Amino acid sequence: MNIRKSAIDDLNEIMSIYRIAQDFMIASGNPNQWGHSYPTEELIKDDIKNEMSYLICDDNEPHAVFTLFDGLEPTYQYIENGKWLNENPYVTLHRIASDGKVHGIFKCAIDYCKSISDNIRIDTHNSNEIMQKQIEKNGFKKCGTIYVQDGSPRIAYQWSKDSIE
Repeated sequence: MNIRKSAIDDLNEIMSIYRIAQDFMIASGNPNQWGHSYPTEELIKDDIKNEMSYLICDDNEPHAVFTLFDGLEPTYQYIENGKWLNENPYVTLHRIASDGKVHGIFKCAIDYCKSISDNIRIDTHNSNEIMQKQIEKNGFKKCGTIYVQDGSPRIAYQWSKDSIE
């Protein structure tokens, strides 16, 4: 599998991947994290325009999408019931979704992130047990609770090269 930046021409395929992921999340007992309204097409267009959207492809066929944010994530400034592993520069992985046709998508995205940063942060909804297991399986430590823009809580995780056991 390979990773490339998304282009505006990829928008229909990206939105299709998100629809598949939304349906899967709802069917898996996580109806509230994204429902059928998140992420919006406008948000994805912004991600592409800001060169933060990436596709994971098998040959040239996209099977997954994620957003990689480099810099201070505003919703990560306040964390409760814990603390971040460190305050070093980090990248944040957001909005990862798969069409379900290829296995190893999360690890592929994480390996890419680890190749460009020594610190990665990610968060997920309390009901998203599948994602929690993937995050923890890939060496992330639970750090506490953050709140996203709409005020709802998320479990916050961090991986740091300095804290590998």
